[in-house]
Amino acid sequence: MDALPKADLEKKDGIIRRLYNWTVSWADKPSGAWALFLIAFAESSFFPIPPDVLLLALCFGAREKWFKYAAICTAGSVLGGIAGWYIGWGLREPVAIPLLNLFDSGGETREQIEMWYDEYGFWGILLAAITPIPYKVFTVFSGMMNYSLPVLIGASVIGRGFRFIVVAAVVRYFGQRFRPFIEKNLEWCFVAFGILLVGGIVALKLLR
Repeated sequence: MDALPKADLEKKDGIIRRLYNWTVSWADKPSGAWALFLIAFAESSFFPIPPDVLLLALCFGAREKWFKYAAICTAGSVLGGIAGWYIGWGLREPVAIPLLNLFDSGGETREQIEMWYDEYGFWGILLAAITPIPYKVFTVFSGMMNYSLPVLIGASVIGRGFRFIVVAAVVRYFGQRFRPFIEKNLEWCFVAFGILLVGGIVALKLLR
């Protein structure tokens, strides 16, 4: 795949930055909790900015509401994941394939998802729910491949709930002094947890 021209890359980065700033701006508005739900819903099927950024901002502004915000974020994400599954299942050609090509142009993530699902089933979906791979790719592709919707829902509740509760709890208990570290290294923390999860699953398989 040819590299994008520099001007196109800068334009794309500019759009993402504006979307990021727009997302965070909802933390200062009375309807911030509703925005968190809707952004978490949309991110599970098409929106490019993860809801973690608004969840962090809301929790920093009202640390005592950390669990409420984590629960709202989880509910929106799980329902959005169901919507993503139905997009893949019922709107393959007009919507699902263009979406997947947008967020996974080379198909590498889809190949990884297929391998995880074939090897680990529920645990593969759980891994995708926690780690920073584009969850929208997982939900839409799961619908296209007709993977089990109940399994997707169950893994999403556990995985997304775990992810967002951890994010909110770190803010609640460690506060502003950890803010630079959290914002800079959040994704790497989830990558590390994902590696540990896969290692645990493989170890259990070998011990059978």
